Amino acid sequence: MDFNVKKLASDAGVFFSRAMQFTEEKLGQAEKTELDAHFESLLARADSTKNWTEKILRQTEVLLQPNPSARVEEFLYEKLDRKVPSRVTNGELLAQYMTEAANDFGPGTPYGKTLIKVGETQRRLGAAERDFIHSASINFLTPLRNFLEGDWRTISKERRILQNRRLDLDACKARLKKAKAAEAKAALWSDEVEKAEQELRLTQTEFDRQAEVTRLLLEGISSTHVNHLRCLHEFVESQTNYYAQCYQYMVDLQKQLGSSKGEIFSGTFVGNAESTSPPAATSPPAVAAASLPAVPTIPVVPTIVGVPSTVAESVLNPNEVKPPASGTRKARVLYDYEAADSTELALLADEMITVYSLPGMDPDWLIGERGNQKGKVPVTYLELLS
Repeated sequence: MDFNVKKLASDAGVFFSRAMQFTEEKLGQAEKTELDAHFESLLARADSTKNWTEKILRQTEVLLQPNPSARVEEFLYEKLDRKVPSRVTNGELLAQYMTEAANDFGPGTPYGKTLIKVGETQRRLGAAERDFIHSASINFLTPLRNFLEGDWRTISKERRILQNRRLDLDACKARLKKAKAAEAKAALWSDEVEKAEQELRLTQTEFDRQAEVTRLLLEGISSTHVNHLRCLHEFVESQTNYYAQCYQYMVDLQKQLGSSKGEIFSGTFVGNAESTSPPAATSPPAVAAASLPAVPTIPVVPTIVGVPSTVAESVLNPNEVKPPASGTRKARVLYDYEAADSTELALLADEMITVYSLPGMDPDWLIGERGNQKGKVPVTYLELLS
């Protein structure tokens, strides 16, 4: 019991001494032991590392999970040491809605088919996003969080101990100074001087030892930067792979949608089933359409009086026509195209075909030949070559 009382009294005395020293330093009434310039530089670098790591960590969390409520939920699960429940991504939820809509409208209709295609791509995008978030969390967020919750806490603890050691050292210096001043007035204070000098030597030793421990920890910040640099490279690699996947998924989807445009514009929607007019000149990418060179045509032969050119085209059988003596060109196919009927020629992206125009044809269409196959093809799906 007496030991505990003495310890509490001793601790209270030390706390009071440190508080007095700290207050007098703030008021400019006491001297303060300054750390060397290199040590101060290490302290500033450590503080900067901690502050920027916190900001980068928090903003990366926002990037990966923009929903603040979801972030709070994940934080609570993490603190409770429980597994975070799997959450459906926005892309996967959109895919679900599109699929359900397609089933409601009819999966065999043009709109239903397109909804299914787009929905499947959204599902793949959502899955890719999930993989990216998982990879970024493990390879980037976790190391940053480990530094803040591990190494930085250790550094902060040792810095606080060093601060206390310095306050004790400066308090001892102040007591020794007072003892020497009193000794000059009365020889009876010689014991106080000796005691103060002994305390000063002890506190100086403890301060030096703690300063060395803290210095080593602060110098370890360089290793932290190296580790975070490696993690940053892994984060960029994960992000690059994610966006590359997304780009490829969208390119594939664009090709799928491009191949069905002829069917859509041929009037297969409900209410347009009897329309026989060729597709409008709608180019999937505007840039590709703008780069198409002029199509050379054979002089148009006058049509029969009273018979529209569209009628002449509608009764035209491409398999019975012969290519003109001049005016044929090579063309590269830009997108897959499904033939709407027997008069059209199905196309595959990147293949080369021969094309030419016939009198009375819609300018948005050409006759295409591939070996023994022949049929109408839309100009917007082609890159005409010189």
